[in-house]
Amino acid sequence: MNIDQLVTMANQIGSFFKSYPDQEKAKEEIANHLTKFWAPPMRKQIKEHVTKNAGKGLEVIVIDAIQKHL
Repeated sequence: MNIDQLVTMANQIGSFFKSYPDQEKAKEEIANHLTKFWAPPMRKQIKEHVTKNAGKGLEVIVIDAIQKHL
């Protein structure tokens, strides 16, 4: 899948959970959502994007969620 599409999708998920008062819980929920609803190749691709490209285009909360919980 195109990385730009994955970034957009991940940011949409992040936007939803960003409203949680507990930001650590929000990060856990972002990672949980990615685990439950994204295919393994999609998760692998977004993780590589964070590692290789510093998560270019991703919201900070999404990058943190991927680094800490995925």
